[in-house]
This record gives sequence, structure tokens and C-alpha cells, in this order.
Amino acid sequence: MAATNKPAFITFTGIDDTALCKGMRELSAHYPIEWGILIDRDRKGVPLFPDARQIDRFRRLGVRLCAHVCGSIAMDIAAGRHVEANLAGFSRVQVNHGRHGASTEIIDAVSRFASRHGVRGVLQCGESSFPVESTQVDWLYDVSFGEGVRPDSFPPIVSDHPFCGISGGIGPDNVLETLDRVLGEGAEHAFWIDMESGVRSGGAFDLDRCRSVCEQVYG
Repeated sequence: MAATNKPAFITFTGIDDTALCKGMRELSAHYPIEWGILIDRDRKGVPLFPDARQIDRFRRLGVRLCAHVCGSIAMDIAAGRHVEANLAGFSRVQVNHGRHGASTEIIDAVSRFASRHGVRGVLQCGESSFPVESTQVDWLYDVSFGEGVRPDSFPPIVSDHPFCGISGGIGPDNVLETLDRVLGEGAEHAFWIDMESGVRSGGAFDLDRCRSVCEQVYG
């Protein structure tokens, strides 16, 4: 059974194996998917963080991509410092600058950085409601930070919100139940869902788990 109120798209974060490119393209041809690529200048080439050659391969696929920048790059962007970045092929950039929330200065800095590169900025939040007044960026409710933590509840997504997303321990075993919880809190506006640890098996990115999620959500 498919979900009755469907997310605008699903973000599968942590793709790090170019051997999966053919499967990525095939899934993207059938379902609204955004592939999240984790980028960290200090961790490139290790699991979860592809190197420059792999990222170039992903960007040439013609699929929807979001750059999830972490570590010192994210801190520099959030501080308004100049950062050299090649975001060709990406449509959004999520700046994972830390777990301490986003001030007005950080929101402005991320918005400016994203605009300079012709993409949409994304920031994380963990409060009981989305920051309605901060429409310069998209907002992802994230209290898990890739660790598979299931939140006790989700903030409602109402019609005057910016574009908002939901994450936290989501995978093929609970995606429909999660959507029921999200809709139970109220979802009057378009939203997306994001998952990372829930689509890995034995530490490796698992396209079969992605496919199972898509089939359940979209039919």
C-alpha cells in the first residue's frame, strides 16, 4: 500500500559508491528522488564521503542532487567566510554547521552562499515548530544527524511554512508509519523526507532499501 499524502520527493543521503550509478539513474526515472552527497574536506574518500572523482561522476548522471556540506567547510559558510565550491549539477546545498541552531546571521550567510551558486540553501532545526519567518532557506527537522535516532514527535507542517523536511531513523521498515505520524501532526504544505542510516546495510549504501521505500511511498 502506498502513502496517501506523498512527500514532494525523498532524499537518500550518503551515496558514496559510483558502482551504483546505473541503479540511481533507473530509480530516479521512476520516482521523485534527491540524492544527498556528503562533502567534507577532511573526510573525502572514506565511507559516506565520496572523493572529487566520485562526485564528478554523480553530477554527470543528470539526477537531482543535494550537497550536504559538513565540517570546516560548513563552519566557514555559516560564518560568512569565502568558500570555493563547485556546485554544478546540484540543486540544493545543506549546510550542516552544528547542533546549536541557526541564528539570523547564519541563515543570511547560507542564503547568500546558496544564491551565489544558483542553488537553494537548506538548514537543520530541532525545535517543536519550523522557523516560519525564515523563508530564505529550506528547513530539515533533524535531531538524528545520521545516527538513526527516532524523534518522539515531529513539528507540524502548515500552509504558511517554508519548504520543510523530516528526518530521523526513517527506513523501509517504518516509512509509512513515519508518514502517518507526520500527517497526524499536520501537513498542509509540501514537504520532503530524508534518510541516511536507514538505507545502509552492513555500512554500505543499499539501493534495494531505497527502492523498497519508494515503492511503499509512491506505489
